[in-house]
Amino acid sequence: MITLYGIPNCSTVKKARQWLSDNGLDYHFHDFKKQGVDAASLEQWASAVGLAKLINRQGTTWRALPDEVKAGAEQLPAALALMQANPSVIKRPVLDAGGKISVGFIEADWAERLLK
Repeated sequence: MITLYGIPNCSTVKKARQWLSDNGLDYHFHDFKKQGVDAASLEQWASAVGLAKLINRQGTTWRALPDEVKAGAEQLPAALALMQANPSVIKRPVLDAGGKISVGFIEADWAERLLK
């Protein structure tokens, strides 16, 4: 089972969803802005890819955060709380393909991983 996590109006998420559809792959889309993300999933993702990759430090949401919040996001408990409160700071999309987690959309990587 493939689950794609993201925000529907994100251009990268749109490209990822189109790629999955174009390649005939069934998937479930989870809008983490509307549906949220539970702490257990966030912890699993952080463990799989690392906080540095999971937190989107390029976005406007991150840039608007106070410096002390940004500094606290280096520690897992604070980072989990931040991502639950502000799902826009999660890098998108997050792909869960049979328990294997990846963040971001790189077509060649997805093709190698999902089209075998």
